[in-house]
Amino acid sequence: MVDKDLLSIQEARALVRAARKAQPEFARLSQERVDRVVCAVAEAAASQAESLARMAVDETGFGKPEDKKIKNLLASEKVCARIKDMKTVGVLHADAASKIVEIAVPVGVIAGIVPSTNPTSTVIYKSLIALKSGNAIVFTPHPSAKKCIARTVEIIQGALRACDVAPDLVSSISLPTIEGTNELMKIADLILATGGPGMVKAAYSSGTPALGVGAGNVPAYIERSADVKDAVAKIMSSKTFDNGTICASEQSIVTDACIADQVRAALQEQGGYFLTGEALTKVKTVMERGNGSMNPAIVGRDAVTIAGVAGIEVPPGTRLLISDEKGIGPKYPFSKEKLTALLGFYVVEDWREACEVCTALLHNGGVGPSLSIHSRDEDVIREFGLRKPVSRMLVNTPSTQGAVGISTGLFPSFTLGCGAVGGSATSDNVTPLNLINVRRVAYDLHTPCDFRGQPACTASSACGVSSVPGAAARPCPPSAALSNCCGHAANHDAVVAPQTPAPAPGGNLDINAITELIVAELKKAL
Repeated sequence: MVDKDLLSIQEARALVRAARKAQPEFARLSQERVDRVVCAVAEAAASQAESLARMAVDETGFGKPEDKKIKNLLASEKVCARIKDMKTVGVLHADAASKIVEIAVPVGVIAGIVPSTNPTSTVIYKSLIALKSGNAIVFTPHPSAKKCIARTVEIIQGALRACDVAPDLVSSISLPTIEGTNELMKIADLILATGGPGMVKAAYSSGTPALGVGAGNVPAYIERSADVKDAVAKIMSSKTFDNGTICASEQSIVTDACIADQVRAALQEQGGYFLTGEALTKVKTVMERGNGSMNPAIVGRDAVTIAGVAGIEVPPGTRLLISDEKGIGPKYPFSKEKLTALLGFYVVEDWREACEVCTALLHNGGVGPSLSIHSRDEDVIREFGLRKPVSRMLVNTPSTQGAVGISTGLFPSFTLGCGAVGGSATSDNVTPLNLINVRRVAYDLHTPCDFRGQPACTASSACGVSSVPGAAARPCPPSAALSNCCGHAANHDAVVAPQTPAPAPGGNLDINAITELIVAELKKAL
């Protein structure tokens, strides 16, 4: 009898051991060499963007091949373009004024949790940012997407071999189980968690530092000053992109009563079908399983497919199934996250009521990630920006494309931090800089005051006044131009202790020289 859980645990341990062996050598490479590796991996992944997209749809049944191809290209080409000039190796910054040198330190081995809704693009993206920051990464795939994830990892490993670096820098569990995933999360140095609320919660409970994002119940507010047709077109583009499988896609429209009829008409013109009566009841029946979770049979499916599952007829060209909603909570399934072609519709009196409804929707299982607003009233936009419990507010743009960095200047990312309000350690679109620690080397500033702010100089201070009992205090050299809180001159060059690094011309520390010394010592240590 084969114990799959035990095998999965053993595999996780073996992959992490191999990654730990490969990662230190990779971390010693120069920035230039790391960048060449990252670009090679991105090129290899981009060259297979279409085949990986088809494979993902065939295996999972979620989304559209053409949209998953776009995701794969975003994760490879656009991510690479954004990070290629990013400093992630060695000395990141040296500040002559504060006498602080900042050094990048990779975290080590990362555990990458991959969802079935965005499998190949997530692997590409997480691999690139992990490698760019000098780390190794071991993936645990969703069981329903393990074949396309394994193929993506094979492509990446091929690129690593071609670059003469260890393929073990990127690997994936071939027999994923909950126990194997838990073991991986326990023994890794950092977790990058993307998936359902349960998996993300497990990541945060593992005892290992974690960056993650789970559910996102994104409301889209169409305010009375908005260009209604433009707003609806963008929402349609976003919500139907890959059949709504990105957590940043719109889940409900909230709009002012004075333009509600216009919004409704624009939705119908662009393929929105408002469910009523028996049709609505049938769709609600197939939306959820007994435990309240989404029915996987409709996740990532188009509107026509969902209608077929529910046993209803819809007009040709239907793109979204929409329900008028009056309430928010468990009794109202259209008020929650729906990673498919379903949309809730709310009518409010003004932006103040919209504020309340949007906040309630966000707290209904998706606080933290995103909110979108369509408006030409900058005061309203500002109020929403100040009040909403989200990490990104997207203005007059498709929410999906905006949040992941396609239609906005946000970093292209498939891990959208939801901040502390959403239970995440970051509110960022996660980048390579989130995957390094920063070691700060701080030099004495020769401050003549003690830490309590008392006007007492010490023997080690720049002014040379002795603190040794019985020792005679030496007068500080006079200076009218430079003074300090002790009342002594601040020009202490002549009395600095011999072991202190000599200042550069003009009295500033020669950070470049110090940096060279630090790098040399680091190379010796490594």
